[in-house]
Amino acid sequence: MLAQQKQDITALFQAALAPILAGTEVTANVVLERPRDPSHGDVACNIAMQLAKQLKMNPRELATKLVDALLANPARDGLIDSADIAGPGFINLRVSAASKQAVVKTVLAQGAAYGTADAGAGKKVIIEFVSANPTGPLHVGHGRQAALGDALSSLFVSQGYDVTREFYYNDAGVQIQTLANSVQARLRGYKPGDAAWPESAYNGDYIADIAEDFKQKKTVSASDGSPATASGDIEDIESIRAFAVTYLRNEQDIDLQAFGVKFDNYYLESSLYSDGKVEAAVDMLNKSGKTYEEDGALWLRTEDYGDDKNRVMRKKDGTYTYFVPDVAYHIVKFQRGFQQAINVQGSDHHGTIARVRAGLQAVNVGIPQGFPDYVLHKMVTVMKGGEEVKISKRAGSYVTVRDLIEWSGGGDITKGRDAVRFFLISRKADTEFVFDVDVALKTSDENPVYYVQYAHARICRMLEQWTGNEADLANVDLSPLTAPTEAALLATLAAYPEALARAQAELGPHQIAFYLRDLAANLHSFYFAERVLVDDEALKAARIALMVATRQVLRNGLALIGVSAPNKM
Repeated sequence: MLAQQKQDITALFQAALAPILAGTEVTANVVLERPRDPSHGDVACNIAMQLAKQLKMNPRELATKLVDALLANPARDGLIDSADIAGPGFINLRVSAASKQAVVKTVLAQGAAYGTADAGAGKKVIIEFVSANPTGPLHVGHGRQAALGDALSSLFVSQGYDVTREFYYNDAGVQIQTLANSVQARLRGYKPGDAAWPESAYNGDYIADIAEDFKQKKTVSASDGSPATASGDIEDIESIRAFAVTYLRNEQDIDLQAFGVKFDNYYLESSLYSDGKVEAAVDMLNKSGKTYEEDGALWLRTEDYGDDKNRVMRKKDGTYTYFVPDVAYHIVKFQRGFQQAINVQGSDHHGTIARVRAGLQAVNVGIPQGFPDYVLHKMVTVMKGGEEVKISKRAGSYVTVRDLIEWSGGGDITKGRDAVRFFLISRKADTEFVFDVDVALKTSDENPVYYVQYAHARICRMLEQWTGNEADLANVDLSPLTAPTEAALLATLAAYPEALARAQAELGPHQIAFYLRDLAANLHSFYFAERVLVDDEALKAARIALMVATRQVLRNGLALIGVSAPNKM
């Protein structure tokens, strides 16, 4: 049902309940559901069973009164065809054909806005994703984060939220020093496998590329921040570090552009130290009384907030453990006015959730419990030619996002991006995923992104053969749409707004991929069962309108997850 129809049916139930609840303290929360068995009707409500005990009535008797009052209400005309009672008191309704067909005109009128809502109006949300260390190219795990985070951001935008997409750069710590040492070793003429090559060094070809550009004193720039010009001095480790970090940030920018992902803001971990945010967070935690000294280290009483044990904040050598800057960073997020923060990260971050949230509660500055939310994703296994791909020449030890896009597109970057984006959100984040490049290259029903895109292209091909004007469809008579395949399409189109709202609320962008596959399946079933360009002008016009509405919703859903909707395939 459309949202307005659902509201109207809820109002009919409330009107039927009003005289029954009058003079009592009983309140009713009318919930409408789809019957598990479609043969039972279009809408089910168990309100009679919920209220019977409080009203000291037999549930079927109460259900009968409600149905009688509902059917007697003139407001149900044109909306509800019939109502019956099942089992101990379930009320099943059958919605009129005209109500089901009304979705077509709603889609045609709203166009790209169909499915959007304003539930989040005035609410600021920050969604942090990818956040890769600038020590190498983006790997497929980062790709899954990018697909999930970008689609989730679009879902929140569709529901009216003010969304900031943020990339957090871990540009401080041991890994950055390892990067600088790796480039310096290459500058000195060493390579992986040599006796003098550092054991912890990064082995990918990109290290040699950085060293060569450093030697030539090149200048590189990332999407934000100042350009870095190489000094060319092999002994200048600080220049090597700054140049290598900026070089790799630029490489990551290129990968993200190829993936169609843009960020609103980049936040540097190093700024938390230079701006005094880490020290300020530690000071707040000390003043809260939730810290203590033991064995030369500073500890946080995270057990007080549900953690399995207390955690070290500052080690004996004076350095902070990695969760401390995370606490500082999330205090900053809250201070920036975000009511909700969502982090899309690998499942290896699971252990940090309790301690970060504990730190945020311990500072006692009004941060709500459960801040931030986490979407944790599991590993991606890449298959190509029937075998698992574990390494890439570019990275030296893992498959990169750029590899995956290039392989999956067969030389077509747009096709590769579409396949990678769709595939990487097509499963729940907390399930492991096998990305089969051979499937991504197929032009058949086996390839889910091809299956959905072909539904859109198939409609476009139909409409090319039609000589009418789409503007004339606004007032078309939809009553001829009575075939079973038409009913399935109408129901799926009407479910789109609710699918978006549910996916946003459950932080589950995979649900949009599921929805699009269902819509495509219904379109293909219709195509093989019915003809559109029939001799009956009324039927033809109604079916053309249904096709235009279906094309629009396919476009809307694909755009939401960053996948193109080609007119031809």
